[in-house]
Amino acid sequence: MPADIALPASAPLSARPPRRRARRVTTEPGWFRAALIATVLTLLALLLFLPLWEVFSQALSEGFGAAVASLGNPDARHAILLTLLTALVAVPMNAAFGIAAAWMIAKFDFRGKAFLITLIDLPFSVSPVVAGLCLTLLFGSGSALGAFMIAHGMQVVFAVPGIILATMFVTFPFVARELIPVMQEQGRAEEEAALTLGASGWRTFRTVTLPNIRWALLYGVLLCNARAMGEFGAVAVISGKIRGETITMPLMIEMSYNEYLTVAAFTMAALLASLGLVMLTAKTLLEWRFADQLAARHRH
Repeated sequence: MPADIALPASAPLSARPPRRRARRVTTEPGWFRAALIATVLTLLALLLFLPLWEVFSQALSEGFGAAVASLGNPDARHAILLTLLTALVAVPMNAAFGIAAAWMIAKFDFRGKAFLITLIDLPFSVSPVVAGLCLTLLFGSGSALGAFMIAHGMQVVFAVPGIILATMFVTFPFVARELIPVMQEQGRAEEEAALTLGASGWRTFRTVTLPNIRWALLYGVLLCNARAMGEFGAVAVISGKIRGETITMPLMIEMSYNEYLTVAAFTMAALLASLGLVMLTAKTLLEWRFADQLAARHRH
């Protein structure tokens, strides 16, 4: 009997084709899945939600007015402005470097490409404290380069330029590592077609490449910005922790806590955590948008 011919309702059960039972995606019993989910939620609560709750509750332990007043302290204001300035300088420069590196790696073939990718990943494997120490030794007064720069009025160590350099070193892989796989997946066909039609290199990049990578670029910039604002180790080494001059928000949190200024420390921590949550929310929204874009490209 053909499969597309419907049987009447009165047909005997033996004449009807057997129904296929839907196969389960997982074979684990229900209690095991419930226990696994409960374990994950418990770990999230212990490692994420409860610490965040403690930070915000300690910040407001003496009232909202006391928390706001602690942020009005001149040292706190300077730390906030210095953190924002560092991110404002480091993130665009890392974005420019990431675009250039991803373009070169994904669009061109050359010897040493794998070694270049390894160098880009180097800050992921080097401790930030070690990075800060290396920069201090390189630009400090004990080195020839550092002595020359200091003699000509260019202070790097224990100054804002050193903080920016340390932040750039720690955060520069983020944009490049987001763009490289996207550009490699897109290939070179669209750029080659634009060049064949007479478009210049800059116009090809502006009208073809950049629109295709804009969501991945924004995603990488958000990750880079969040890491830049929260950097502690490298900045702690190279800044010298000079109050009112080279103290960023993470350093201000440590100093306030060590001085038993609990409200000030937790208020600054709550502000930094709030900025991180904003970045996380934007990152999640971009992930959804980027996933939809990739799905649309695969459908076409």
